[in-house]
Amino acid sequence: MAGDDETSSSTPNTQSEAAKVRLAQVSNHIAPAPNTPKKRRRRKDAGDELPADYSDILGQISALRKIAATPDPNNRGYVRQKAAGKLWVRERVEQLLDSGSFQEVGSVSGTVTWRKVGKVGEEPVDYVPSNNVQGFGKLRGRKIVFTADDFSIRAGHADGALMEKTIYMEKLAIALKLPIVKLVDGSSGGGSVTTIRSTGFSYVPPLPSFTQVVQQLNMGIPNLGTVVGPAIGLGAARIVACHFSVMAADIGSLFNAGPSVVKNATFEEGLSFTDLGGPAMHCTNGTIDNLAPDEAGCFEQLRTVLSYLPDCGTKLPPIIPCTDPLDRADESLRTIIPRNKNRMYNPRKIVTSIVDASSFFEIGALWGTTAIVGLARLGGHPVGIVSLNCEVNAGALDALGSQKINRMLKFLDVFNIPLVQFVDVPGYAIGTVAERTATMRHGVALATTYYSTTMPIFSVITRRVYGVAGGVMLDCRDPRQRVAWPSGVWGSLPLEGGIEVGHSFELKEIERKEGIEAREKRYNELDEEYRRLMNPVRTANHFGVEEIIDPAVTRGVCAEWTRHVYESLLPQRVMERVAGKIKPSFA
Repeated sequence: MAGDDETSSSTPNTQSEAAKVRLAQVSNHIAPAPNTPKKRRRRKDAGDELPADYSDILGQISALRKIAATPDPNNRGYVRQKAAGKLWVRERVEQLLDSGSFQEVGSVSGTVTWRKVGKVGEEPVDYVPSNNVQGFGKLRGRKIVFTADDFSIRAGHADGALMEKTIYMEKLAIALKLPIVKLVDGSSGGGSVTTIRSTGFSYVPPLPSFTQVVQQLNMGIPNLGTVVGPAIGLGAARIVACHFSVMAADIGSLFNAGPSVVKNATFEEGLSFTDLGGPAMHCTNGTIDNLAPDEAGCFEQLRTVLSYLPDCGTKLPPIIPCTDPLDRADESLRTIIPRNKNRMYNPRKIVTSIVDASSFFEIGALWGTTAIVGLARLGGHPVGIVSLNCEVNAGALDALGSQKINRMLKFLDVFNIPLVQFVDVPGYAIGTVAERTATMRHGVALATTYYSTTMPIFSVITRRVYGVAGGVMLDCRDPRQRVAWPSGVWGSLPLEGGIEVGHSFELKEIERKEGIEAREKRYNELDEEYRRLMNPVRTANHFGVEEIIDPAVTRGVCAEWTRHVYESLLPQRVMERVAGKIKPSFA
């Protein structure tokens, strides 16, 4: 008990002393004890202090952007670019896009040499931008994604950032469902032997971006490209894969490999870029769709084509106001088809007379010239145009003409654009040249496309419809939607040659027994009889043609059909595209 008393009496004193010690410790933290010498704080270097507003980082970005946006007149690539008569890449972007709409993506990508400032700071002292300018912009108010090669830097060959940037923009076009425009001048990131030296190894060539390209093409995301310099290797492939392409006549060329490589492979020496793959080569063989006089002309064609197209295949084509009267009649169409079936006429005049004024944009005018294709409007609604050209090979459909129409049909199908076609076809081309160029092979491929696409088609029979070619063009939809002009003639074969085949034995016997004059007399009798029987009204009597109309009122008929298609058929088609029921294929 005595021990307990002793313990109880000592506890409060111990606790009180502990509290005093703790209080003293806290006081020393708040204010140093008297006579305690003050410690001198080390003064920080200016370079050690990083601004709270991150102005150092923003300054670096601003400096790099300024370098990228300022041309270097001492750079040999820039000097070469201007000496060739070409715009610098950023001049192109400025001319192509609506003013103030450029939003760059990857604006500071490239190779930077840094200088240390202080202990943790740094600033750029040298900068080589990535040789491709990419981003967002607008064409006549339409938002787009674009890529533009900079040939002045490594001639557009691959650098550390270019391939990643390009793939990213291709993916963005898909994700955002925006049209993509490609200005190609160089290899668009294609390989160079110097890449082996810089990386220390060679590589099996990849093609990662084409997965996205094919997806875009079939989704109906407009791919529009222009050749504004030499398009080489991968650059050439990117352009040719587009829905629409155009080449600048003064500076454009396209080839798989340049003159130096060609010289060693095929021993063709002294070739210029133009000799190897200029406009005379590729704007006449279908590799490139259209030709423009210069870069400004190319940019204007890109704007024009885009104005007919939706942003993607799950939208309707854009409709604009129309001031051209839908019931406008053109009496000159009554006489444009000559009564003499062997005489020619201007088929483009028919097209431009019927569609909205100044709305016809022809595609591929310099190749596959037996066919005429393009885009136009009827009542402000975009339509595709197909016509045969009787001024070339009498309008007989040859291999290139079939390829041209084939491509156009797929183009219209992925963009939900209805087709209006003007039919005057004597059949597929015949003769040794036609056989040598695989006319029937390409003709059957065209037939397959006519029957596998699903966009609405309206046909105007202006004159001849003969053989398989005629049947393919007019019988590919059920029910057929078509009208005929009073100038229409049709059958399995034209009379010229058809009478010879059908009455061969009879005519030979007359010639053997009665002589050549009797044979010619009988031939003329048969010709007159067949021409009388081929009166188009007789066909209409048997409902072989649904309606024969006055050519003067063709515009009104086509415009009414187009209006109905846009109001009733295309909205349903778009919903079926969204649901995956319709899956057009361009690629």
